[in-house]
Amino acid sequence: MGSAGTGENGRADSQKGVNEYKKMGSEIEDGDFEDDLVHYQQQLERRKSTRRYVFACAVFVSLNTAVLGYDGGVMSGAIIFIQEDLRISDVQIEVLIGSLSVISLFGSIAGGRTSDIIGRKWTMALAAVVFQVGMAVMTFADSFRVLMIGRLLAGVGMGFGGMITSLYIAEISPAISRGTLTSFPEIFVNLGILLGYISNYVFAGLSVHINWRVMLGVGILPSVIISFALFVIPESPRWLVMQNRVDEARLVLLKTHEDEKEAEERLAEIQLAAGAGNNAKYGEKAVWRELLCPSPILRRMLITGVGIQCFQQITGIDAIVYYSPEIFKDAGMKGNSNLLAATVAVGVTKTAFVLVAIFLIDKLGRKPLLYICTIGMTVCLFSVGVSLSLLKEGAAGVVPLLAILSVCSSVAFFSVGIGPISWVLSSEIFPLRYRAQASALGAAGNRVCSGLISMSFLSVSRAITVAGTFFLFAAMSAASVAFVYALVPETKGRSLEQIESLFQNPHDWKGSHLEMEDVEHLVQK
Repeated sequence: MGSAGTGENGRADSQKGVNEYKKMGSEIEDGDFEDDLVHYQQQLERRKSTRRYVFACAVFVSLNTAVLGYDGGVMSGAIIFIQEDLRISDVQIEVLIGSLSVISLFGSIAGGRTSDIIGRKWTMALAAVVFQVGMAVMTFADSFRVLMIGRLLAGVGMGFGGMITSLYIAEISPAISRGTLTSFPEIFVNLGILLGYISNYVFAGLSVHINWRVMLGVGILPSVIISFALFVIPESPRWLVMQNRVDEARLVLLKTHEDEKEAEERLAEIQLAAGAGNNAKYGEKAVWRELLCPSPILRRMLITGVGIQCFQQITGIDAIVYYSPEIFKDAGMKGNSNLLAATVAVGVTKTAFVLVAIFLIDKLGRKPLLYICTIGMTVCLFSVGVSLSLLKEGAAGVVPLLAILSVCSSVAFFSVGIGPISWVLSSEIFPLRYRAQASALGAAGNRVCSGLISMSFLSVSRAITVAGTFFLFAAMSAASVAFVYALVPETKGRSLEQIESLFQNPHDWKGSHLEMEDVEHLVQK
């Protein structure tokens, strides 16, 4: 993709600048022309350097979410061999898989407070360490009990990492590319899922006592890489302002914005939004008290941020990720190798289409993509239910292919829209003072819904059939269309401080660009 658009755009900007100077050539001295051209080229080079730097930061911290995706992907196949090796029941499988999401919600909630105390950057470091310990325990587990201990530790680490990654990227990114960069965690989730599926397929041939341990152990590598990367990436400038470390925040903004004037303007907005110098009256207890008893404006923000996170999960994506082999088996597919190969196809689709999202999210906007994906998911989830119902009508020959196509299509729509956008929105719509804790609530809602879906899928599908379960997911997806229409604003191209004012008057969501006075008015409220 090339450093968030530095390639062709950079050359076009350069040529445009040269042409402009040539037109002016007859009106200025040759020496002045050369000096101005050199200055322009220096500015262009700084722009490229800044974009590369922010791009690299977004990539490194997004490795936190790669481990979350890897766990989802690898457990879908590893559980087949874990059950055979450790002789565990179906109920224990549901608990083992679903417990990660339930436990990670505690990490998500604690992550909000932790990130306000030690910073966004070192919260990610803590997440990496806890996750590494958890995965190591799981890798060497010799019983269901030990496996669960490792699973709980890994869940806490994932909870910390999952909630802080998008928040951090949103806080260091320029407004023009924030949507694209904040989508990176979802890209790495999908990449992790794909690598997990591939790991299943590659190591399945080892002995049943070894293969699942190797599959899980490989998941430690991304968090090891991010442990080293954290010594290079900067702290969030917005957190630094909250700590009254304004000079340090200015240095970070100069690295992440294309010119000094823009950096200074953004610093002024952040100081205004943070209420610099008045942090003492905004204690942590007061923040949580306001979140539990919110004002009408904050209530609209919470409903939007937490709601979109819940809809991301109750439409069944984790059921597909964790139980793809079970779904395809129900569709009539035979053999572990075939089941795992079909699952790899799901992972490839999920990863490929999230790349489409990063090119569109800052061009089309958040809301149009949400409409496209939620409507498309509704149709595809309904199609999965129909295809599985056909098996009972004797059309077994076409069911596996139709099921695979419907599942992959649903995953594709998810990856283009609600998958990345739910994290983008929940990291950008809240005021600075509430952002970490409110984002943590959104992540917690995401994890609760994920846990409910993953822990109940096998039981529900046995009660109402797998087809019936997908009809239920389709109904939830249809409800998400109405939610997007009624409660989600368009945030494309606005600074984080400007987005706050959108919720003052929802009827003005389609209005023009907001001014600094709007932000000041909200802060004073």
